[in-house]
Order: sequence, then structure tokens, then C-alpha cells
Amino acid sequence: MKKRIWTLLMIVAAFSLVLAGCGTKENTSSSDGGTSEDNGAKKQVYKVGTEATFAPFESVDDKGNIVGIDVDVLQAIADEMDFEVEWNNIGWEPVFQTIKNSETDIGASGITINEERKESFDFTEPYYESQLLIVVKEDSKIKSLADLKDKKISVQINATGHMAAKKLQGEASTNIMAFENQPVAIQEMLNGNVDATIGDNAVIYEYMEANPKAKLKVIKDDAFEKEYYGFMVRKGNEELLKILNEGLQKIKDNGKLKEITGTDFK
Repeated sequence: MKKRIWTLLMIVAAFSLVLAGCGTKENTSSSDGGTSEDNGAKKQVYKVGTEATFAPFESVDDKGNIVGIDVDVLQAIADEMDFEVEWNNIGWEPVFQTIKNSETDIGASGITINEERKESFDFTEPYYESQLLIVVKEDSKIKSLADLKDKKISVQINATGHMAAKKLQGEASTNIMAFENQPVAIQEMLNGNVDATIGDNAVIYEYMEANPKAKLKVIKDDAFEKEYYGFMVRKGNEELLKILNEGLQKIKDNGKLKEITGTDFK
């Protein structure tokens, strides 16, 4: 009898050891960066917030994947610095709010570095040079930014085009129509609801290439200064900022950044 009990106890113990060895791999992420496990090696995982209608920097492909310049640049940095990223298509305004709330770690959405934003967030070194453009219908008589002083303008809300429009017409202007993304702002102009739209050059040209039948005209104006994109993190998150900047410098030095963006930006 004792022998049988002892045998049963040994079987239970062995079974327990088998179950202990069959646990699932952990794959979590938090606002301070989670970890993922790959072949026993844990990697830091950072949540990235974006607004994926900003092609060519971020958009959603036919398979539902977020793709674009920002995705490729940040992935190249992640490869160099041995961390992982988890992309979240959350919309333009939430990109900023979720960083403040520690719900995401990195903002990546063609975000221009400027003094106003630097009061609330920290930015990496720049990785792309941009400039605002005015877009109007092909038969429009508008020729410059000054011509928009009393005209209706569509913009992406709280983007630099929005800031430029408010600088021109005043903060309380009712002629400025702000939308969640640039494609909608352009469509409002094509629909005849506004006279012009203001947006970033790469995004404007990408839209025109994707919509060749849209009869659009681009106006460049010297009043628009050059802008520089950077990845955004929570104010005071020096550790993450250091990691991103180190990785960014590496892909500048090895030519990967130029390969991705098509520009020789240093």
C-alpha cells in the first residue's frame, strides 16, 4: 500500500514539473516600456502613437499594417538599439495627450519640432526637413500666403499649417477650418468649402501623386520657414530620449536614414 502511495506521489510531482515548463512567453508593454521575450532574451517594448493618414510618413496598407517613413526610421533605430516598438493608430490629437498621460512612450507622426511643443514635450534630434505649402484648385487666382488674409483656409488641427493660418488671420479667425488629418483638409478645398489648404510638402505631394485626377496647384511662399521632424517623448524622459538619439545618430552615420528618406539629412 505504501509503495503504491509513493508511486502516485512521484507521478504527481513529475506532472507538476511538466506543467511548470509549459508556461507562455510574456509579451507586454507599458508607458515606461514593457518587455517582450524572444528565445529567452527580453527586449524593451515601447508604445508608439501615430495618426496613420499622413502618407508618406505613416499610412495603413491593404493588410491593415501601419507603414511609412516614420515606421521604417523608428524600426531602424530599434534594430540598432535592440528594442521593439508597438504601433498604435490613435489620431493626431491623442498622439500628444497619450504621451502626457504616460499611455504611450513615443510620438511618431511627422511631428515638427517647435518652441511651443518643446515646452510640454522632449524631442529627438531632427531626422527630416520639411516646409509648408499652399494648395489651391488649378484655376484659383491665389498666388501667395498674403492672398489668404481674408480667405477660407483648411488645415490639420494643431499642425504647423494651422499655426501658420492663425498667425496670418488671428487666433479667433472663423475663416480657418481645422480637421483631424490633412487629406480631409484637402478634400474640403476640392469640395469648394474653403479657398485653400496649408500643409507639409511631402504629404501634399504624396496626396497629389495618389490622386492624379485632382486638379490642384501648389504655391510655395518664402514666408514659410523650414521645419524639422523629430520623435516626441514625455518631458523629462531622458533615458528614452538618449536611446532614440543614439540610434538615430547611428543610422545617420551608416546611411540607413538616407536610404529610407531619400534625402541626405545630417
